[in-house]
Amino acid sequence: MQGYGTNGRGLGEARTLGELAREHALLPLRIFLGITFVYAGLDKLTDSAFFRTTGAGSIGETMNAVRDSSAIPALVDLALKSPSGFGHAIAIGEIAVGIGTLLGLWSRIAALGGALISLSLWLTVSWQIEPYYFGNDLAYLMAWLPLLLAGAPSFSLDALRASRRRRIR
Repeated sequence: MQGYGTNGRGLGEARTLGELAREHALLPLRIFLGITFVYAGLDKLTDSAFFRTTGAGSIGETMNAVRDSSAIPALVDLALKSPSGFGHAIAIGEIAVGIGTLLGLWSRIAALGGALISLSLWLTVSWQIEPYYFGNDLAYLMAWLPLLLAGAPSFSLDALRASRRRRIR
């Protein structure tokens, strides 16, 4: 019986290069998305202009600029009720998602959070970008999907927890 993050063999047994590649295939994606989201969140938290309601580089100004061209203006209106609060929620969410992804801790939940952040940004901030492939939020949304489906089977706290559970049984 195969468990989470195993290939059905015992610890220390030889594996083929193909098995190793499959087991670790999502690791570069995890590292990229994790670092990118932690960086994006920290960048927002350290930019004093970002949390303002008005002014260049502010979340309020950005939301006002995209309101009429977004796919879901009601979501933008919700953000405009408290631009600073919305900005803090996005920044803290990005950091939490990034750390969870890097550590492989509750990785599917982290990937869901990353996908939801990317989806909300795509439907609001980058919806009007033409052609669509010039915007990056849709690409990030698609990048989260393999992690949402597969989790973090290697080099992760999830895999460590799963292996400990198997040993207890």
